[in-house]
Amino acid sequence: MTTPSPDAIRDAIATLRAALGPAPRSGLPEELFLFVSSLTPLVNVDLLVRDDAGRVLLGWRHDDFYGPGWHVPGGIIRFKEDAARRVAAVAARELGARVRFDPEPLCIHEIVNDVREERGHFISILYACTLETPLDERLRFNPDAPMDGAWNWHAHCPDSLIDVHDIYRPWLAPIGTPLPASRSGRQPQRHWHILTGRPA
Repeated sequence: MTTPSPDAIRDAIATLRAALGPAPRSGLPEELFLFVSSLTPLVNVDLLVRDDAGRVLLGWRHDDFYGPGWHVPGGIIRFKEDAARRVAAVAARELGARVRFDPEPLCIHEIVNDVREERGHFISILYACTLETPLDERLRFNPDAPMDGAWNWHAHCPDSLIDVHDIYRPWLAPIGTPLPASRSGRQPQRHWHILTGRPA
């Protein structure tokens, strides 16, 4: 493969900037986002929302990257956006609600997928959250018609948790229960505990 010249790279970047306009704070087009994710790690926030009964709030996900399963609501931090703003945006988009969150993370993990070229390297920050407003009932999970993006309360960590969130099983278990063993994931991945707390 021929290495492109600096002028060719500058021209390609100029074409992208002209197509995108000012720095897009609302997110990149899917094709460009996937390309960027093949070049650099992505930093994301994940929201551990519990209610007074100790249940955790999870979202149903069904896409080409993770397949059908439950996941901890989360989103990727945009350029020059702070974590608090992304937490609020995730709560609004995925739950239709506002949340309070503890700015001290519960844990931080670095996750690398060894077989994926896109969306294959994340720095994931987990925050403890509580609801400030009611959830959007239109997004409640219906087991008879599973919908990508639907939410549901869980008293226990579901078996159908997506592989990449297996690291969160200790946090999703009922408070005070022994830490569960990790499952063997369908996709090879490595992870490091950058900052690890312990479930209360």
